[in-house]
Amino acid sequence: MKILVINLMHLGDLMLVTPVLSALRKNFPTAHLALLADKKLGDLVSLNKNLNECILIDKKGVDDHLPSFIKFIFKLRKKNFDLVINLHRNERASALAAFSGAKKIVGYSKPGFALLFDKVLPNPSIARHVKRGLKTQYFPGTQHQVHSHFDVLKACGVEKIFDNGLEMWISDETARATEKIFTESFGDKKVVAFNIGASWPTKRWPESNFAECADLLIERGYGVAFLGGTMDIEIVASCVEKMTHKDSDALKIFTGEFSLAELAGFLDNCVLFLTTDSGPMHVGVARNIPIVTMFGASPVPGFYPYDAKDILIKSPEACHPCGQHICPRSGDDNLACMKKIPVAVVMKFVFELLKNYGAPAKKIPRVHGEYQCRVVDLSDKIF
Repeated sequence: MKILVINLMHLGDLMLVTPVLSALRKNFPTAHLALLADKKLGDLVSLNKNLNECILIDKKGVDDHLPSFIKFIFKLRKKNFDLVINLHRNERASALAAFSGAKKIVGYSKPGFALLFDKVLPNPSIARHVKRGLKTQYFPGTQHQVHSHFDVLKACGVEKIFDNGLEMWISDETARATEKIFTESFGDKKVVAFNIGASWPTKRWPESNFAECADLLIERGYGVAFLGGTMDIEIVASCVEKMTHKDSDALKIFTGEFSLAELAGFLDNCVLFLTTDSGPMHVGVARNIPIVTMFGASPVPGFYPYDAKDILIKSPEACHPCGQHICPRSGDDNLACMKKIPVAVVMKFVFELLKNYGAPAKKIPRVHGEYQCRVVDLSDKIF
């Protein structure tokens, strides 16, 4: 049997597909299992032990033209898949599934392509925008994305769901290289990793707050490592400039320097990850590092960090979650959902996790089956 799973979405979304691959492998141990993903995210899945094949499409490069896309579809058809599972409801992924030539096609789909699917399912994790008169009402998702993907598996006839949580493998070479970078930078110091960027401005906690957290950790004897991609270089520089201890030897900046595999390897050596709702957050979950994260515009049910040891701090604002990329409010109310998550509360839970774990992520035992993170609702009276 040959099975293809399709997900062409972003960093975090692809990590949320990895439990599906594990469940399929356990149900079909002898099947040829392939994953189709975005080429730029190949580091995340190329070494996945559940896969026989990783097919990469260059969405923003050579495959971003109709003739080359059609050629890609014909190459896909030659692989003669028995089952295609589409876990990305957009036109490109839907077309790839619909024209794959597979004997059975199941999953999410855009309406036109759905005619060629054997079964189309809704994705209850994704927010809906419903227009009522002149107003558009926002309805957040109702269950975690991993659970919605498992519903698709059940529709394929998978009888038993084995949930191994989020998984990512890196090479021994990458592990050694990142451990060397870590040791040369921090010695035997315990280090907290920071990821302050996010795809939406409404997902970002204020830079000054991150700066204050970094100062408090350095004062307690911890190292601080700023991570993130090249798109985060400017905001990290601005954040560090706001720090009191910006010249400390305990502070290192790796923003824009690591590949995705190197990010994972570096996190293995850190003791905690303080992060926004972002792709790196889900990489952190896969690498078993304790996480503290802040959710403002982001809906909690669909995309919380999928690990019970993690802590999510939920905005007290009544407009949470809006799901909007740009805050429509002005003045002091602009981005209030993130501004009103206090540093003191965040650091309370940072120090709680450091006390409870306090070891490099690679030395913390992984607990399978416990994936509901702790949600701290700041609208509760105790805060």
